[in-house]
Amino acid sequence: MFNDTPLYPKELSWLSFNERVLQEVEDKSVPIIERVRFLGIFSNNLDEFYRVRVADVRRLAAFTKGENKERFAELLADINEKVLRLQRRYHTAYLNVLSDLDKHNIHLVNENQLCEKQRAFVEAYFHREVLPELEPFFIDDRNTMPLLNETSIYFAIYLLLEDGSERFAALEIPTDTLPRFVVIPPRKGRKEKVYIVLDNIIRACLLEVFRYVLPIRRAEAYMFKISRDAELELGEHVTQNILDRVAKSLKKRKQAEPVRLAYDAKMPEVLLNLVKKKLKMGRYDSFTPGGRYHNSKDFMGFPADSARHSYKALNPLATLPEKESVFNLLRGHDQLYYYPYHDFRAITNFLVSAAIDPQVKEIRINLYRVAKNSRVVGALINAARNNKKVIAVVELQARFDELANIHWSNELREAGVQVIFGVPGLKVHCKLISIVRKEDGGDRFYSHLGTGNFNESTARVYCDFSLLTSDQALGRDVYNVFEFIQFPHLRPEYRHIAVSPYTNRPALLSAIDREIAAAEAGKRAELFFKCNNLVDGEVIEHLYRASAAGVRVRIIVRSMCSLVCETPGVSDNIQVISLVDKYLEHARVYIFHNGGDEQVWMSSADLMTRNLDHRVEVTFPVRDEQHRRTVKKIMELQWSDNQKARVLDKLQSNTRIASNTEKGCRSQDAIYRYLKRQASRLSGG
Repeated sequence: MFNDTPLYPKELSWLSFNERVLQEVEDKSVPIIERVRFLGIFSNNLDEFYRVRVADVRRLAAFTKGENKERFAELLADINEKVLRLQRRYHTAYLNVLSDLDKHNIHLVNENQLCEKQRAFVEAYFHREVLPELEPFFIDDRNTMPLLNETSIYFAIYLLLEDGSERFAALEIPTDTLPRFVVIPPRKGRKEKVYIVLDNIIRACLLEVFRYVLPIRRAEAYMFKISRDAELELGEHVTQNILDRVAKSLKKRKQAEPVRLAYDAKMPEVLLNLVKKKLKMGRYDSFTPGGRYHNSKDFMGFPADSARHSYKALNPLATLPEKESVFNLLRGHDQLYYYPYHDFRAITNFLVSAAIDPQVKEIRINLYRVAKNSRVVGALINAARNNKKVIAVVELQARFDELANIHWSNELREAGVQVIFGVPGLKVHCKLISIVRKEDGGDRFYSHLGTGNFNESTARVYCDFSLLTSDQALGRDVYNVFEFIQFPHLRPEYRHIAVSPYTNRPALLSAIDREIAAAEAGKRAELFFKCNNLVDGEVIEHLYRASAAGVRVRIIVRSMCSLVCETPGVSDNIQVISLVDKYLEHARVYIFHNGGDEQVWMSSADLMTRNLDHRVEVTFPVRDEQHRRTVKKIMELQWSDNQKARVLDKLQSNTRIASNTEKGCRSQDAIYRYLKRQASRLSGG
């Protein structure tokens, strides 16, 4: 059984994924501003990793007993060791990026590199903008530490007083009210862009913070930040208003125990020990020494005004014709879109059209993460104003988007939209729209099935598929998913789709078993999967069985992969690669040879236990032959990538795929060219 299946620890595999992000920072062929942004992505990823995954392991280490306790403690040690190695590489990469920025006349300076004119500017900015925002507090054995915000960065401050005594203080860097990067004047006679981070502005004027409080001879500031356990504790009180429960749980999250302290390695030991003591951190917590800067996630928003130092902006391909009814179009042919190559306005226009169409009776949609200024939500509100029946399933437990989703649910309810907060015990993660339109005296379904969220912002950088269809059989199944979400006691029959937590796992395993049976009968058998995460033990055990039977197995995994390649007799016929490039690979595609009658499935579900057993997820077939060819071509282009693909070997060492030909293939560029040619042919261009 799969409990004995060779599995690579998912947490270590996730760190291997973040190493691939770090490789983009180290790659000098990547435009310099993109390398800066990858610094931010690496840092942001690591913060979330500690808040979610390490917090889980920490709880298991603390509360389990016997061999399992020791196993989880060892895993924590392995995690911390790998993080420290990555942090050392990160620091080297950061210094190299600074050097390369200098070569492009973009300078990120510290407080010791300011000329006289720049120092005068910094001091004036400090007194005018920064000092009014600072609220330092002393830390000692007598006073309790104030509640620290995990999204913030702090200075731990060593103060040497004029009488020779020492005091310790801390203050929050006010990045919530002031920009992290501040433009300062260039040096005289130079054409350059110069930035200084807010923390270095404070360092430059640190004595001013305490000028009227204590007679200080010397002050030194060392940055630190914490990560807290992000688990929400909603309890079992299903009768309590879920909005209230989530809101209260979010407040508790702010007070959750710290699980990680990241700090400047040069911080004096006496000050570091005091901070640890005041935070009440213990043996299962993580301590990460680093450089003088933290919260490098802010680099994701580094203010670059030169396009030549970034990737060229993509011009999305046109989607829905502006002068034709979307419903007429879908009655003629299914429409398949792949973002960010196609324009996401296909979806917003679909909803906008439905909102004002007199024949549309009803709109149902799943909302998991939406954009800050969401046209999707605006269309739903307009539909309600036009007296349509609108049902929005809002997932309040979308991690780190809970507050935004509470806000949107209130906006929708105030506009007359019926808001449903999912199924007790199950996150609703499917990406569905069901529109019911009155035609020819009856009701007709128009549906969306996809792999990504209805989010205009992430659709610019996440690679995801959307299928719009008027297929009535699929439409009935999609409608029934919403019926189940609204009335969980119902168990509707799904004829053409698979739905977690009931039929997704059996459908997937059955399809793998068909390939195994074909291989054992001496027939051609192949599996070609793409997903974000592959960690479910039972699925991996079936893939090992497929490999042993002679099935050719190819897998593209973005993030975690617990399947161990290169295991003799177990995974000989399995190859796994991973892609990290300009856009985040987010789509889930599962292709089965199926005796020559190839099946192409798409899904909102990754190959994780939570997706298959503890969420509402939908896997659906791509029926149109042209669309199947398109998906297969995209997958093959990705498999052929020899620029940005890495091999996931048994050690997950992230070796780049070596090119065996002079012709390079960077799949994200090749896919855009392919889809552009396809669009030109279809339009007669």
